[in-house]
Amino acid sequence: MKKFLAMLLAVAMVFALCACGNSAPAESAAPAESAAPVEESPAVEETLINLAKYEYGTDYVSLYQYMKDNDLEIRIADVTEDPETGFAYIEVNGEQHELGLDFLSRAMVYDITTEGSNFATEDDVYAAWWKLYIQRWNALLPEIPLYSNEYYDLYNAQIKGVDEFPTNPYWSPASALIDWTSEKADNSIIIGNSTELSGKFRYAAFGGTNPGASDLDVQNMTVGLETVSVTKEGGYQWNDTVVKEHDITENDDGTKTYTVTIYDDLKFSDGSAVTAKDYLAFTMAFSSPVAVQAAGKDHQSGRSIAGFAEFNTYDGTEGSGSKEFAGLHLIDDYTFSVTISADYLPYFYDVTYASFSAMARQMWIGDADIVDDGNGCYFTDDFYAKEGDSYVLAQHIVDTSLNTDDTYPYSGPYCVASYDDTDKSAVLTLNPYFKGNYEGTTPSIEKVVYKKIISKTQLEDLKSGNLDCVAGITGGDETNEAIALADGSNGAYVYTHYSRAGYGKLGFRADYGPAQFTEVRQAIAYCMDRATFAKDFTGGYGGVTDGPYYTGSWMYKAAVEQGMTLEAYATSVDSAIAVLEEGGWIYDKDGNEYTEGVRYKKLPADFVTENDINYKSKDGAYVTTKVGDDYYMPLVLNWYGTSDNPFTDQLVTGFMNNDNMTAAGFVVQNNIGDFSPMLDELYQAAVYGYYSGTPMYSVFNFATGFTSAVYDYSYNLTIDPAEYDDYSAYYIKDMADVFWLA
Repeated sequence: MKKFLAMLLAVAMVFALCACGNSAPAESAAPAESAAPVEESPAVEETLINLAKYEYGTDYVSLYQYMKDNDLEIRIADVTEDPETGFAYIEVNGEQHELGLDFLSRAMVYDITTEGSNFATEDDVYAAWWKLYIQRWNALLPEIPLYSNEYYDLYNAQIKGVDEFPTNPYWSPASALIDWTSEKADNSIIIGNSTELSGKFRYAAFGGTNPGASDLDVQNMTVGLETVSVTKEGGYQWNDTVVKEHDITENDDGTKTYTVTIYDDLKFSDGSAVTAKDYLAFTMAFSSPVAVQAAGKDHQSGRSIAGFAEFNTYDGTEGSGSKEFAGLHLIDDYTFSVTISADYLPYFYDVTYASFSAMARQMWIGDADIVDDGNGCYFTDDFYAKEGDSYVLAQHIVDTSLNTDDTYPYSGPYCVASYDDTDKSAVLTLNPYFKGNYEGTTPSIEKVVYKKIISKTQLEDLKSGNLDCVAGITGGDETNEAIALADGSNGAYVYTHYSRAGYGKLGFRADYGPAQFTEVRQAIAYCMDRATFAKDFTGGYGGVTDGPYYTGSWMYKAAVEQGMTLEAYATSVDSAIAVLEEGGWIYDKDGNEYTEGVRYKKLPADFVTENDINYKSKDGAYVTTKVGDDYYMPLVLNWYGTSDNPFTDQLVTGFMNNDNMTAAGFVVQNNIGDFSPMLDELYQAAVYGYYSGTPMYSVFNFATGFTSAVYDYSYNLTIDPAEYDDYSAYYIKDMADVFWLA
């Protein structure tokens, strides 16, 4: 505890968060009478900085960007680590600077040189950066892991091959079924998932930060012929079924060029030929202002490619940027090249830069064409055609993202035959022209039905024949029931199981309300008995982690060997109160000394935003009050829980109605609803059409998965406003990442 309070003080000295967004001032924030002064830690008020009142690039930049812009080498050899806090430091212009989440997340994938260090390999350097990142994450706690469990996948025994070709954290049923067979009369498989489909199958992440898990499954089954494939072990390799030959050239200017030639016998599901243009159209379109207008965000698909910044600003008018995408070249009908900017090299996962999938180019560029006169690929002018202020093709891109029929052909092993928006189910059928996956395998199961299921009734659905596969069964009761069903079925049902690469969590909109403050998130962790929560929820089939990692991963094992130490947040209401008091939650609503009930924190007028001023509990009983020139925010958390979810049910007692939370001075109020509206509240945007425009919730329960060999959070922890809304993983800004220019 002593060590961690030292860590907290260090965080308080450097950390403050900008609450973003604007809305009308609340009438409830009326001034109260001046209060008697309460003694406050000077570190609290002096470090509350609203970055929205400063200009990025003029007043401040990220420390990482400053060092890159000024050609200051970033080496693990130059980093020092505080043995007490686990925080990392580097010297810049003769001064020590603490390294924040943005810096560490970028350095671990882009700055992997062993030069000057005691590390023998780039893997060792990556693990060292990763360790420092995890230790800081553990201190700032942008989300709270609550359980990491064993997953059980239960099958109808008429589905064959699940033992020989099992699922694992990196290989879901949607991927594994390519090796399976079905003995059902109609040669089908029915897969269930508790996350409902939305119909965004062509590009599951369209308009959002993260794709829906079910939409992504359908996308992965219908989009294929990729040049670099994800393997069953979660790694990456060249897809020899698709790529006839490839060449890698390291250029004198620090860039790297991948030249890829695909086979000339690849076909889409309608029998039409797949050409190089079908690999380039998506990346080009989603690096353009046209797609920005369509998606309501800049997906920046080609941001690592040379010439991206210039192409990204070209709007069809002369002088607006570069019409040509310099780093992409169309060499012939079956050959293209991509040149990666030196700014993104070296990169720990650099083979993924050459990963492109085949998508019929008409999906994203309509009747426009891709041309290369030698200076880079470009679109014909009709791609940028406008009606008034709107790009004509923007609506076409929106329509494509929601297309669920055969308007456009598919390149993956399956095609979407139908989608029912009422019950959120999809039917997929075989693509007769699919050449095979990276192992040359083609599927034999003719029909895949993908549907939403309710965990409480999923086994009944299986027994009645309405399901053939229930994946990711978790929780003690559910797991015990599934095992008992299989063991007592006389061979009618079988199961496989594996440790989950991820966890269920309390996530935060960590730039809004009390959740924007580190000490609040830490106090929640102290109030909850995470170990017991995990044991109760998983029924003993799992545990809990102290950071964003999978204990089976190679980098976790390497970081432990390098001495990684993490705070476990052992349950203690006294510890919760201590961090809250240190963070300034020492007032009542009138600015007097806190004695009982709900705690309040003083926010100076030059810090607060409209969202801070308007902050209130869901029922309106607790509001931010104004006393003199200062504002006092209540320690009230508005939590959005997902419906028909045993995790939500357990959080009602383990979090919302937790006696420790009450004793520490919290109040938690909740809403239970569907997953898509919850995501809109998290994004504070109508990505799925549900957000009202007024922020309310800052706490959410869902899950994080580490189901890829690529562990890369670069740009997801940015403090750059131009990237923040589009890329934030936790909506957190680590003030240690701020480098003041004046």
